[in-house]
Amino acid sequence: MKKNLSGILLSCLSAGVMLFSVTNSLQAQERLGMFDKNRIKVDRDWLVETVPAKARLYRDSGGHLVFSNGLIARTFSVVPDMATIGFEHLMTGESFLRSVRPEAELVIDGRRFEVGGLTGQPIQNYLFPEWLNGMKPASGAFHMVSYELFDVTARFPWKKRREWMPRDLPWPYPGTDLVFHFKLGKDYFEAHPDAPPYLKKIRVNVHYRLYDDIPVISKWMTVENFSNKEFIIDHFKSELLAVVEGESSVGVKQRWQMPNMTVETDYEFGGGMSSDASLGKSVFWEEDTLYRTQVNYQRKTPCLLVCKPQWGPAQEVAPGDTFSTFRVWELLHDSRDRERMGLEQRRMYRAIAPWVTENPILMHVRKADNKSVKKAIDQCSDVGFELVIMTFGSGFNLEDPRQANLSRMKELADYAHSKGIALGGYSLLASRHIDVANDVVMPPGMTPRFGHSPCLQSKWGREYFKKLYNFYNETGQDVLEHDGSYPGDVCASTAHPGHRGLEDSQWKQFAEIAGFYHWCRSRGIYLNVPDWYFLNGSNKTGMGYRETNWSLPRKQQEIIERQNIYDGTWEKTPSMGWMFVPLVQYHGGGAAATIEPLKEHLPHYGQRLANLFGAGVQACYRGPELYDSPETRTLVKKWVDFYKKHREVLDGDIIHIRRPDGRDYDAILHVNPFGKEKGLLMIYNPLQQEITRTLKINLYFTGLRDGLLVSEQDRPAENRTLDRDYSLTLKVSIPAHNETWFVFKKP
Repeated sequence: MKKNLSGILLSCLSAGVMLFSVTNSLQAQERLGMFDKNRIKVDRDWLVETVPAKARLYRDSGGHLVFSNGLIARTFSVVPDMATIGFEHLMTGESFLRSVRPEAELVIDGRRFEVGGLTGQPIQNYLFPEWLNGMKPASGAFHMVSYELFDVTARFPWKKRREWMPRDLPWPYPGTDLVFHFKLGKDYFEAHPDAPPYLKKIRVNVHYRLYDDIPVISKWMTVENFSNKEFIIDHFKSELLAVVEGESSVGVKQRWQMPNMTVETDYEFGGGMSSDASLGKSVFWEEDTLYRTQVNYQRKTPCLLVCKPQWGPAQEVAPGDTFSTFRVWELLHDSRDRERMGLEQRRMYRAIAPWVTENPILMHVRKADNKSVKKAIDQCSDVGFELVIMTFGSGFNLEDPRQANLSRMKELADYAHSKGIALGGYSLLASRHIDVANDVVMPPGMTPRFGHSPCLQSKWGREYFKKLYNFYNETGQDVLEHDGSYPGDVCASTAHPGHRGLEDSQWKQFAEIAGFYHWCRSRGIYLNVPDWYFLNGSNKTGMGYRETNWSLPRKQQEIIERQNIYDGTWEKTPSMGWMFVPLVQYHGGGAAATIEPLKEHLPHYGQRLANLFGAGVQACYRGPELYDSPETRTLVKKWVDFYKKHREVLDGDIIHIRRPDGRDYDAILHVNPFGKEKGLLMIYNPLQQEITRTLKINLYFTGLRDGLLVSEQDRPAENRTLDRDYSLTLKVSIPAHNETWFVFKKP
């Protein structure tokens, strides 16, 4: 739906270079409020309180457009052409932009075009506003013809599993969309009289989405074909941003400090358990060849942000069709503090991919026969678990299209649902060999990421996805653990039915997997995917661990488990990463590594439950049963009940207090400034004797500012007062090999 300010048309005035009507532009902008940074900037901390930071479009005294929510502002020229001329964090006053570049680039049928932008900036270190009057549009570029404001719409449907979420979250996250429209001007056709006529009927749209309440802006591009001829988009760059360098160094460094912003896209794959592992697929920090006055002697400073696919996309755009690029999200940080930067990144994910907060308690049942699965369902229902996965090696096979298999799986799903349990299973996609005709054909010198991989656009790949859609339609199951998801392998085959050759193979394979995950989100199908597919709908990846560590002796696993959680939650929320509990032998290690028989290892089992539920992290409890005696059942239910009682705060962010090392206590602090319980402190004692410690815990990120109620292990609360630095001093005694916890609330 369009906002009140609808399409503002700027008319062409002159030949040769596309110019726009200043009169029309300024008259239209009279409907916009005047940008006053001091009036609209937010002076409160958006991480700990709700802030009045609504995305709006303003004009400034120079006639430029300012897109701001009071936390950040991106400024655009519209005369003589559209270009980003400012990008600022309003809370800190830091300017992130040093130079003007094209808004985007396109290669269409072998012809390269810039989109917007201005030329003539004297130096690239910084941008004086008065320089803009002497700068010119790029010759032969797509020039802006109009802009519009829209209400935000969802990227794809999401059927929420509200019962697994600590609180309801909006989808889409509120904000405002600003769209600039571009067409080729007369200057291009005068300089290229042989240019094909269909180029006149291509419209390029550059989209910006600014969110309310968070310092995040999203950008993408669409290309519309209004001609009667198909063309191919060989390549694109949807973001080119000349950013202030993170550091200046005369010599070339092996490891540079990057600009203080997090940039992510929904064109990420094969990233495993960290978003950083996906970078390089679509987000690049490049050297800026125009920046000839930089300090670095060899001009190697990585300070030009470029967002583009590595391959292709080489996509056909038929008459009447529209091509969309991937989306880019840019989060401007207000600090270099690791904890605060992580909190900002986690808050961004809750906004742009809120399904990551779905955090069901899950079990991996070892065998997929009816008796074993129903026993697992019954036990899960009994103690409060919420989801059962028929694990790898269990005999579950969703690629079996026979009616007998589908009917049996539907019967099990119906039984699970009657008990309030979600049910699904495991499927391996990549890292396996199909055959020569269906595997990816890699260019010389390249090998598949996992050694082997089928092409998703081969005959086998297309049939595989048909089987997945059919399985879930026929059975009603609602969980998929999708291992070895598409890792980004290209394919040079010209015989596969779904792609033409090498250049379009990555884009079309990714479209297949992303489309399936979008469909799963619309159906409420929970997705465990050990790759960074969050922005396309996956719920959870691995927290970050080495699988063979679950073959170590039980006692060694306890502390390593807490280390993995501590290390894995700097950029992930607790709900975004799973852990693993080998109730039966996993890779090896025999009886010393496993917990079965459970009733014979209650202290260890209890410690694992305390580690995981105390962190708000769900694990894959892999085995035939969750309990084997009344005492074991009581232990499991104790920690499930603890988690559900404190779910809202346990699913909040983790503040890292002391990393586990086995030499003293370790601790994490859960914070949720928007909930009833503002904080929950978990403290573990790994030592062989009781310890007493006096701890000073900073509660700033709980949102508590003065008085508070403190309760240890749900005992009656006492009133306390915070120190001026938001810290609280606690004297803590913890028995050997044990733990305790404190809950913090408002009085």
